[in-house]
Amino acid sequence: MSSSGALLETIDDPQDLRALERARLPQLAGELRSFMLESVARTGGHLSSNLGTVELAIALHYVFDTPRDRIVWDVGHQSYAHKILTGRREQMATLRKYGGISGFPRRSESEYDAFGTAHSSTSITAALGMAVASRNQGENQGPDRRRHVAVIGDGAMSAGMAFEALNNAGVTPDIDLLVILNDNDMSISPAVGALNRYLARLLSGNLYSKARDMGRAVLSAMPPMFELAKRLEEHAKGMIAPGTMFEEFGLNYVGPIDGHDFDALVPTLINMRHLRGPQFLHVVT
Repeated sequence: MSSSGALLETIDDPQDLRALERARLPQLAGELRSFMLESVARTGGHLSSNLGTVELAIALHYVFDTPRDRIVWDVGHQSYAHKILTGRREQMATLRKYGGISGFPRRSESEYDAFGTAHSSTSITAALGMAVASRNQGENQGPDRRRHVAVIGDGAMSAGMAFEALNNAGVTPDIDLLVILNDNDMSISPAVGALNRYLARLLSGNLYSKARDMGRAVLSAMPPMFELAKRLEEHAKGMIAPGTMFEEFGLNYVGPIDGHDFDALVPTLINMRHLRGPQFLHVVT
């Protein structure tokens, strides 16, 4: 296999990645995408779905404290960049070969593979179970609390198991769970741009979150006004993002944002990392 890029060769685990300046992330993404193209051309594998999650995988490991924070990749068709960034760059030459690394996340392969995936639509259920377990063990307190992320594609999102998990997550407010919808349906791409980047930062920020919680606390003593305020919030968010359905499940919806734009991904993930309760981030790739 040809050598990877100069920057990519310095990344042996996410600790190396988190030591980089944010301005260097686009260079890393370019090298990682080139390496993946060359690698999969030799071994075979799922190419397009993995090329679409290069920036997302980098941003997740850049923002979250993996492997303590757990990332669950649905199905695994999107996890090659994750594997390369977590110490398996050279092993990619053995992908899909006897005795080589798996084409899917595999717990026995790496501590960074939080869940072994094969069937689709299991990620939210698995991440929710881990989040509940962390809460029960007291790991959801303090600034270094353990976070849990489920990355699910729009195809897997259509299965009943995913919606059952969302239904349960929405009534479990005292957990740290982030569901990321990796949506490569480009029909909604016109909604992604500078305005949506700004709105995503706004809706995921502490100011908006605190103002919303304060408003709910004050208005809860006046049920008619509380209901009116709730409806106004839902309608306002519905005008700028297709998140009403996920809000009805009880998850705080943010997005859609450009999944290839680090200036959108990194600040939004940083904001959402500090939010409590079940969160939903809509990413377009």
